[in-house]
Amino acid sequence: MAKILEMPKLSPTMEEGVLSAWHKKEGDAVAVDDLLAEVETDKATMEFRSFDKGTLLRILVPAGAQVKLGQPVAVVGKPGEDVSSLASQAAVESAPSPPAKTAPSAPAPPAVAPPPTPTVPPPETIAPAAQRKPAVGNVLERTSYPAEPAETRAQDGEPPGRGRVLASPYVRKVAREMGIDLQGAQGTGPGGRVVASDLEALRARASAALVRASAPAPATVRDPVEEDAEVRRLSPMRKAIARRLTESKTTVPHFYLSIDTDASELVKLRERINGELAVGDPSNGEGQPLKVSYNDLIIKACAVALSRVPECNASFSPEAILIHRRIDISVAVAIPDGLVTPVVRRADQKSVVTIAKEVRELAARARARKLKPEEMADGTFSVSNLGMFGIDEFAAVINPPEGAILAVGQVREVPVVSDGAVVVGRRMAMTLSADHRVVDGAVGAAFLAELRRLVERPLRVLTG
Repeated sequence: MAKILEMPKLSPTMEEGVLSAWHKKEGDAVAVDDLLAEVETDKATMEFRSFDKGTLLRILVPAGAQVKLGQPVAVVGKPGEDVSSLASQAAVESAPSPPAKTAPSAPAPPAVAPPPTPTVPPPETIAPAAQRKPAVGNVLERTSYPAEPAETRAQDGEPPGRGRVLASPYVRKVAREMGIDLQGAQGTGPGGRVVASDLEALRARASAALVRASAPAPATVRDPVEEDAEVRRLSPMRKAIARRLTESKTTVPHFYLSIDTDASELVKLRERINGELAVGDPSNGEGQPLKVSYNDLIIKACAVALSRVPECNASFSPEAILIHRRIDISVAVAIPDGLVTPVVRRADQKSVVTIAKEVRELAARARARKLKPEEMADGTFSVSNLGMFGIDEFAAVINPPEGAILAVGQVREVPVVSDGAVVVGRRMAMTLSADHRVVDGAVGAAFLAELRRLVERPLRVLTG
């Protein structure tokens, strides 16, 4: 019996993906665990493998399409089986739900004109108070004058909103004196009747409308999607980056600490290590000798510093601060569509050369979108290095739930004073971005002081 295949959840945070390529075509036999397609998620390009056995009878989503979690993407079944009804059902399920239609409101019942009120004679003929019945309500609302024309009374009996206004002759007269146009006005009296207390509010409203009408027209705003702009659709990864960075900057209280270290000994150590590797044979798998970068040395130095200042190897939870015993360092890797952070596990227990090999391998698979979700999760501290791009100094955004990230600039040549003389020195700037809920200023300063000692005496990195 034919079955609809739906888009599965291929990473812990996946909500949608781009079906980048099909590895099977319609009519191909499919076995359990066969690779059906590749899906670009918010983390990496993941393999979509079959949970069923049969024949791929219908592909419902073309390569390159954006697919929601649980959306039908294909139909499998027996060869020659009719899947027209299943395909139609899948099309209905995939179609966006139309907006709910609002039931047409029933026409409002016509306003009932207030009952006629007794005619009140002019003031000079009013009977003494003892002979009069108590007045009910507002006299201005309830009084009809003998001279009121019949057509005015007919207008007062019409429902509001049709060009006629409910108002007494007195209110109309006062409105004219105040320069108020009652056309279309609705008052606070019964059935929308305009009473004397409404006139001030109506005059204020009319004045505001006059000011708006006399104001200069706003400048024309161009459509943000211009003809001369390249429009790039947001990929799942870019959406995830936008969401996570917004969350980080709006919910995590960042603070920043910067140091400028003497990198002269670090430069010498790197040259010595790479010289030794060049005469040895630790190949990178492509026939080229492995080279250790400044970033590899910084990752190792951070791991040693975190082992000595464990309060900086921490993260925040609503119930407690978690001080991690493991030191798993996330390494920021730029790829064409954004940024990923593969994790070097137990970095404090690995040599610099081992870290160098692992970072190269993780970075290569990151650029090929072949990293597994678990290889980018559960880091305890991050390192972001833009020195290779010529950046001297910058501040990075924390990667939640980690409590801190170190931003590393390039090794630069600057004039420094040594033994009373100005000489060429090598300096490296580093900035710690820390979550103030987890890391206090003194703790961050202690970590950077330990890191400075390691960078300026880098043999301790190798023996730490």
